Amino acid sequence: MESTCFYVDSFEGNSIMGPYSEEMQFRRADAIVSLLQRSPDLPKETVAMWHNHLANLSRNESTYNYRVKEIYSKMRRESTIQWHE
Repeated sequence: MESTCFYVDSFEGNSIMGPYSEEMQFRRADAIVSLLQRSPDLPKETVAMWHNHLANLSRNESTYNYRVKEIYSKMRRESTIQWHE
């Protein structure tokens, strides 16, 4: 089965959220459209999810930077969970 994680697989593990790049946003959009075109039997909920991702791609640097800031500002540096046997 082909991976749907297009931007990690296709870009050899490069950071998902780097500096804004219009080219990268176009590549992400193309990957989503390609996935939808080659997978006509996806459940309608999955198709709707990918259409939502496509519609929500940032179209300018200000929006992109705002979203990056929102995501990373909510992350916390905490220690990992210690599993006890």
